[in-house]
Amino acid sequence: MPLPNYVRRTPAEIHWEGDSKEVLSGFSRDVKLSFGYSLRRLQSGEFPACETRSMASIGKGVWELKESDERAWYRVVYLTRIGGVIHVLHCFEKESRKTDKRDVATARARLKRVLERIQEEKNR
Repeated sequence: MPLPNYVRRTPAEIHWEGDSKEVLSGFSRDVKLSFGYSLRRLQSGEFPACETRSMASIGKGVWELKESDERAWYRVVYLTRIGGVIHVLHCFEKESRKTDKRDVATARARLKRVLERIQEEKNR
């Protein structure tokens, strides 16, 4: 049963960091649909539909959405909702089980910039 209008949370905005939106747009149609649906669920405060896991190695509150097809594994790394915003830090595909160090470094660098921006906004 859906929540009454007065109880529902305002959906979170999604902020795309770096080239993450363009990279996601290049994924196969089915993978894009799956990630899109999971991001929509996250915006509404629900659990994502696709597989997810914590990425504490990148930073506190960072999670990874996981999808695959016959060609590759796909990932969307995001920072959980802060102040009504979900920050998509990095999107990439990989062909081995281990996440490439460059992808981890990209996500960490973008997380650092997001946290700096949030801190600057608080100080204003």
